Amino acid sequence: MRWKVKPETDPQITSKLAQELNIDFTLAKLLVQRGIETFEQAKAFFRPSLEDLHNPFLMKDMEKAVERIELAIATNENILVYGDYDVDGTTSVSLLSSYLKTIYPNIATYIPDRYEEGYGVSYQGIDFAEDNNFSLIIALDCGIKAIDKVAYAKEKGIDFIICDHHRPGNEIPAAVAVLDPKRADCDYPYKELCGCGVGFKLIQALASKKGETINDLVEYLDLVATAIAADIVPITGENRILAYFGLQVINTNPRTGIKAIIHQIDKKELTITDVVFIIAPRINAAGRIKHGNYAVELLTEIDFDTAVNFASEIEKNNNERKDLDKTITNEALQQIEQNTEQQNFSTVVYSENWHKGVIGIVASRLIETYYKPTLVFTKSGDKLAASARSVKGFDVYEALEHCSEFIEQFGGHKYAAGLTLKEENYQNFKNKFEEVVKNNLPEELRTPEILIDTEINLSEITPKFYRILNQLAPFGPQNLKPVFMTDGLRDNGYGKKVGADESHLKLSIIDGVNQNTYNAIGFGLGSKYPLIKNGNSFRAAFSIDENHWNGNISLQLLIKDLQDE
Repeated sequence: MRWKVKPETDPQITSKLAQELNIDFTLAKLLVQRGIETFEQAKAFFRPSLEDLHNPFLMKDMEKAVERIELAIATNENILVYGDYDVDGTTSVSLLSSYLKTIYPNIATYIPDRYEEGYGVSYQGIDFAEDNNFSLIIALDCGIKAIDKVAYAKEKGIDFIICDHHRPGNEIPAAVAVLDPKRADCDYPYKELCGCGVGFKLIQALASKKGETINDLVEYLDLVATAIAADIVPITGENRILAYFGLQVINTNPRTGIKAIIHQIDKKELTITDVVFIIAPRINAAGRIKHGNYAVELLTEIDFDTAVNFASEIEKNNNERKDLDKTITNEALQQIEQNTEQQNFSTVVYSENWHKGVIGIVASRLIETYYKPTLVFTKSGDKLAASARSVKGFDVYEALEHCSEFIEQFGGHKYAAGLTLKEENYQNFKNKFEEVVKNNLPEELRTPEILIDTEINLSEITPKFYRILNQLAPFGPQNLKPVFMTDGLRDNGYGKKVGADESHLKLSIIDGVNQNTYNAIGFGLGSKYPLIKNGNSFRAAFSIDENHWNGNISLQLLIKDLQDE
């Protein structure tokens, strides 16, 4: 692990903010690091307001989108709400379709089959629309590169509205409206919305035309928060507001489908991390194992007992997904170890038998082991399909652009993408990708980095400190849970390796300043045990959490890494 401490903040600004907010210097420093330097900025950060959401009509083509939907309703057209099969796509479809059904009956949904149709807008989907007399398709979380598909639909007399958040190519599809804050010609003030977030801006615009306010749309925010968490978008600006209020809905009055998932896991209050690791994988599992339609049915179901049945089926899908993930990861690791071909900078693996629904998860697992930009390929019809995942600081989407001569189709983000190519191009692609990574991945990005917010004395960690720290939540990209560093630590002799395979480290840490004892756990750090035995002095990088045990709640340190002093 490479430890990197954030630059020092301006002491005058930090001290002034600490004084104005009546908090200690360390907490003020965390705020300044996040761009919060004044009392008013701090107030907006700690007390998010729905009133601070931007006017949806600031988004390019929003007026056109609303006018086309209003025309469709006025002339009794059939509207097809189309979205991708992942969490962002299925929550987007659930959000827009359920809103539109409150004002108009002729609404249907369509999720492409991951295996038959692949990612994004498909010709099969457009044919389905034609066969069933749909004259308007609203595509969510996809479509920004569907130039040929939109043209194909137009020939059939079908209009498109696109709500996407992926990076556009050089050409924008000739749709009636293309809502995407990443469009170069879009002046929308916040660029990092997820697909469901763009869908929410559309219903916000539609609602405003009917005289409704943002408060009338709060019930939809559980879906938006779930998509924000699952799609790993920055939790800043509008996303922070939407996630903050969306979590409140999840924890107080979620829609029936989300309530059915929570009912199965029996957890009282969910954080954004719980949404990432508990709710999102279950919604995703439907599209990975069976079909994304199941997720939409769950998320739009009104009857609780029916929703519980959907949720239990999806739970089975999720368990199957876990088994596949484990098996395929082991096979991929074996393939890498047995491969004599030199691949020093990237990881690219392929088996025609791997399940397409889990290759993205497997790519992430391989990064945990080898920490290289990674692609996992499998057979998909007469082509090969891959999921790409990247390491911090390396733009895998841009890397794929450099390899586009060998790719049929690709799309995605900086850290996650998908692609298809012809089997005969696999080796050439693999060589080119290795070359691109080798030439563009700086030496320092080849080792995992721990970004440390600030150094701290353990004596500063009090219940009050933790309460204020927690108010920085919801945590996520660009507002990560703070990581601290402390020197001069010792284990009090009770430190030990724990877990069935002794892969974790449990410590009772003494700080050299005030000799107080702090409980700590280091997951996956069992191999670091020699650093802490025999009273050796060490330093730790850690975050702070609560430990719930036998009805007692205490603060504990979650160790990220240890280093010898």
